[in-house]
Amino acid sequence: MDEFDLIHRITPKESYQRSLVKGIGDDASVYQPHSHCEEVVCVDTMVEHVHFRFDFSTPYEVGFKALAVNMSDIAAMGATPKYYLVSIAIPPHGDEDIVTALYQGMKDLADTYHVDLIGGDTVATRSDFVITVTVIGEVPRGTACYRDSAQAGDIVFVTGELGSSAAGLSLLMEEADLVNHIDTDYFLKRHKMPQPHITAGQICSSFPRVTLNDVSDGLASELNEIAEASQVTIQIEADKLPIHPDLPLLRKEWLEWVLYGGEDFVLTGTIPNADWDRFESQCKEKAIHITRIGEVQHDQATGVMLKKDDQHTRLMKKGYNHFKK
Repeated sequence: MDEFDLIHRITPKESYQRSLVKGIGDDASVYQPHSHCEEVVCVDTMVEHVHFRFDFSTPYEVGFKALAVNMSDIAAMGATPKYYLVSIAIPPHGDEDIVTALYQGMKDLADTYHVDLIGGDTVATRSDFVITVTVIGEVPRGTACYRDSAQAGDIVFVTGELGSSAAGLSLLMEEADLVNHIDTDYFLKRHKMPQPHITAGQICSSFPRVTLNDVSDGLASELNEIAEASQVTIQIEADKLPIHPDLPLLRKEWLEWVLYGGEDFVLTGTIPNADWDRFESQCKEKAIHITRIGEVQHDQATGVMLKKDDQHTRLMKKGYNHFKK
């Protein structure tokens, strides 16, 4: 595989964003940001045998997810993705077909949201694939959704369902209980090809005070980050957590998947009670599944509490961590 031929083949023939001045072809790309917007930038890295395996996912699915997880971070800021860059380290087993499929997976997701590939880097490595994606987005000035504005009385919500990605991973690892009539492909797709909740994030940023996180490391971890940043106590109710109806059939302790499994890439956050009805209505108009799961409480302690069967349990900030066993 020739590096320059690869660059030529992945270079877009046209662009979606009018603000792009110069795309791939020079030492760097140039674009003109809108004066009424703020730029939002995020980056994530996926490493073969740590974040993905080709015996679990196709190269196309790996590429799709590599971009999706970054776009989910953009959604969690209430922003709109505009551009992305890809740095890829290709090992000896990374033939032309694999690399082409990786980029095609990213391109198909990018095309859905009119996001342009504007650069990156291609290098060789001796061991495993390493894929680093940077996404650049924009949000109207002063409207980005941060973690530090939750207040007592706010409603805690989540977009979409929880635990399905963890169930999909468990099926791949042959750890879940198999039930004949369950559509396992549904859970596998939720893990392999998560959909970023861009529209939901945009609706959130249209309200004056919304905290937001995407559920990458698990609901308990994400809500603890909001609680810590806002110095509040968040209480959620177990019987209100949205799940697929077949989830409990795959594991008796399915609540662990919901709270700590992660990689659902839905959004969770808080919004003032006075804005809830309008917020819920706007989400329903866009066919976004929005669920009220708890509230921010008056309490001197900071953290997240789970109410289940009239019992209250403090949820620790745990989930996937690269540097802990």
